[in-house]
Amino acid sequence: MKPSTTWPLQDIRLGRGVLGGRARLVRDVVIPYQWEALNDRVPGAERSGCMSNLRIAAGETTGEFHGLFWQDSDLAKWLEAASFRLTGEPDPALLAELDATIALLTRAQQPDGYLNTFFQLVAPERKWTNLRDEHELYVAGHFIEAAVAHHAATGTRGFLEIAVRLADLIDRMFGPREGQRRSYPGHPELELALVKLARATDEPRYVRLAAFFIDERGREPNAFIAEAEARGDEEKEPWHFHRDGLNTLQAKIPVRKQTEPLGHAVRQMYLLAAMIDVARELDDDGLRTRCELLWSRIVEAHLYVIGGVGADPWGEKFGEPYDLPSDRAYAETCAAIGVMMAARRMLDLEPRAAVADVMERALYNNVLAGMELSGKRFFYVNPLSMEPAVAKRRHDCRLVKTSRVPWFGCACCPPNIARTLASLGHYMASRLPAGVWLHLYAASEMRWSQDGTAVRLVMETDYPWSGEIKIRLGPEAPVAFALALRLPGWCGNPQLRVNGERVGLAPVTRGGYAVLERTWKSGDEIELTLPMPVERLRANPAVSALAGQVALQRGPIVYAIEEADHGKNLAGISLPRETPLRARHDPDLLGGVVVIEGAARRAQTTPGLYQPAPLATEPVAFRAVPYAWWNNRGEGEMRVWLNEI
Repeated sequence: MKPSTTWPLQDIRLGRGVLGGRARLVRDVVIPYQWEALNDRVPGAERSGCMSNLRIAAGETTGEFHGLFWQDSDLAKWLEAASFRLTGEPDPALLAELDATIALLTRAQQPDGYLNTFFQLVAPERKWTNLRDEHELYVAGHFIEAAVAHHAATGTRGFLEIAVRLADLIDRMFGPREGQRRSYPGHPELELALVKLARATDEPRYVRLAAFFIDERGREPNAFIAEAEARGDEEKEPWHFHRDGLNTLQAKIPVRKQTEPLGHAVRQMYLLAAMIDVARELDDDGLRTRCELLWSRIVEAHLYVIGGVGADPWGEKFGEPYDLPSDRAYAETCAAIGVMMAARRMLDLEPRAAVADVMERALYNNVLAGMELSGKRFFYVNPLSMEPAVAKRRHDCRLVKTSRVPWFGCACCPPNIARTLASLGHYMASRLPAGVWLHLYAASEMRWSQDGTAVRLVMETDYPWSGEIKIRLGPEAPVAFALALRLPGWCGNPQLRVNGERVGLAPVTRGGYAVLERTWKSGDEIELTLPMPVERLRANPAVSALAGQVALQRGPIVYAIEEADHGKNLAGISLPRETPLRARHDPDLLGGVVVIEGAARRAQTTPGLYQPAPLATEPVAFRAVPYAWWNNRGEGEMRVWLNEI
């Protein structure tokens, strides 16, 4: 197995600041709150049923299954988040909850390793008969990921053994050998989980199984069509809901022939993440080339300015290239997490600042937008323009919530946010043989061993509000290694000093990182300055929905205007090209954020619907807030893209 480049969570601590604050919120509020939701103890929230289902399956109580056939995955993601929470930070009460839940899972798991409460309680005769739609392998993947995280956090093997029995069952059933089934998950997830399990157990056959699932997709005869025929389905492809048929499931053509991102956005991003993992583990240059192509197409033609993907609400899918409408943007929170997952794995193939820029964009904008500042309300869909009355009426916005809600019947996003923010250390940096590559900047402390020498790195910064970053190194003894600092693409004039001396960036920049190779000693200090001017972003002309509009960005943060600051009819506000814009830190707004202020023009309303004369305008004070912080002051209009005059 290839050595992991992700940072062990016990060796990194986030301090003050946005990311550290969100990590603490997950620790102190989100994980306990979501445990209450999974146990159906949150007043006013949609019922989960997860723990009730598990207790019934374990024989602890009686009753009926509640929820969807993938309901177990919500619990699995929470278990993963809670395991990350335990890493390096004891919590006896949380550990007891985990132990009790794992004991329930042990009792619920069937002797052959099968574990899925829906099929065990509702439809045992349907096991493995509809992989296209019914998420059995997806749920299995999330249990496996949770077990790997729990093993890393506690060192115990009880949960890991559950995962191994489940994976071994799947490995016996599926594959290219005689008597095995040549099929694959309808919703990719198991593939990347199998790679994690292979690394945790040093068992390469799990990687081979993941590779089989990836390469079997879309091959003829098509496994999903064969299964539909065996079930007697009249519709061999899922046209009734998805419209794009098997393309929605990335199952129409083999993935090695795919040239554009296809179908359900979360599925595509999870599949791409797994493809990258397998390409790296197996040194598969052909698969790596395909991953590079798909990543490039996503970034070049399908990525929202907030770092999200998925423009078509019908089927939660990728749209046509450059089809990126603001008001009906789907941009599911889980899909943005998928962007982060794929980006982090792309950095394993080769550290490139442009890839880390996308990861950062998705994190600070789309992913953080998925959760209220309280930690107790969530978005599933993340539009870039909101008119509440319109969104509540339009059919193509029927899944859009005009305010965050306490839980969902399909609650994939809330525990996904929890597990992502609880594991931010995995995204912060890469451990490579040559040294350390820093991808994200946040107040933090990191520890590792370099050639047998213990090293401590302390980062002080108020990023993303400030671009001033100070790094202090404390190796036990002088030691040589490379320290690479990402130079973000949004920063036009970064400045770097080592021990007070200016460092020219041109000779040391590789892949968008300033790579400092030297013998480091205790007390060495690095100062990186990333100027953060307010920028006006304009879309490629092919994005017809954004013609004549601008979005505001400062550093990695994308901004929006809200009704709370400007009243209704935000569409009537235009930003003159010559208007100077200034950034100001407001410690009393939304927990303390940097706002962008200036002067804009608002079109005056007229009695008629249309008129030949130019619309009269009046000046209006302008204030934009970080997009991810919107809707924390009540329901109201919001816009990211603004008319420019």
